Amino acid sequence: MYINKATIYGNLTRDPEIRALPSGQQVVTFSVATNRTYKNKEGQKQDASEFHNVVAFGRLAEVIGQYMKKGRPIYIEGRLQTRSWETDGHKNYRTEIVADTFQFGADGGRANASGQSAQSAQSAQSAQSTQSDSVENSSSETIEYPDEDIKPEDIPF
Repeated sequence: MYINKATIYGNLTRDPEIRALPSGQQVVTFSVATNRTYKNKEGQKQDASEFHNVVAFGRLAEVIGQYMKKGRPIYIEGRLQTRSWETDGHKNYRTEIVADTFQFGADGGRANASGQSAQSAQSAQSAQSTQSDSVENSSSETIEYPDEDIKPEDIPF
């Protein structure tokens, strides 16, 4: 058995972009920044940020597009997927997280009284109860993210 699962908790780096596929299904794309703190060889505290491209479909896309904005925290569960396309004879690749469920972050997204999305209210509650305390405590510092959007050309692979 193989496992392809991604779980992230971070802040949106830009407003979600919602579009409709030719089939009429809604799709939303956005980026989430996560950070970690570690000590370098000299023992100094260092911060490292990672930027993740996320895509969601259907009702999940509609809810994220409606309630989420740049800078808001979000918890995402999904799978990793790499897609490719050709531009001017050059092959491009993009690895992204295809969201299965999500929850609004610590400051809420006004979805319902408990701060959970309609899509993942019950399934993610048990996962969040074990992880949210440590995640929310570690993300209490204010993080500053770059103003520019992440573009496929900026990805080094």
